Amino acid sequence: MSKYSRSEARIRRHARVRKNISGSAVRPRLSVFRSLAEIYVQVIDDEQGVTLASASSIDKELREKVQGLKKVEQARLVGELVAKRAQTKGIKQVVFDRGGFRFSGRVKALADAARGAGLEF
Repeated sequence: MSKYSRSEARIRRHARVRKNISGSAVRPRLSVFRSLAEIYVQVIDDEQGVTLASASSIDKELREKVQGLKKVEQARLVGELVAKRAQTKGIKQVVFDRGGFRFSGRVKALADAARGAGLEF
């Protein structure tokens, strides 16, 4: 039996990654959180502790669009939306923070969509 629960293990992985990754005003951190039902993403300046842009699958803009779509397709729409919002704030480069989640499925779809919409990481 595992020493840690699934969520505790993810939090430990995230803490290990966050020791080395930090967002700045020049290159903020693109942080992903994936729950069982939804996906959330923020562009964060860690030096000031400010969220510069965010998007999620429960966003007002996306609520009707994501109805009936698979979770990977929802993540793709969220990635495109956060990239568009970040670019309106003048952000072109980010540091990707997968939040301790595996880089596959919804997390990968979100990252690929954000890259395709113009963010560099």
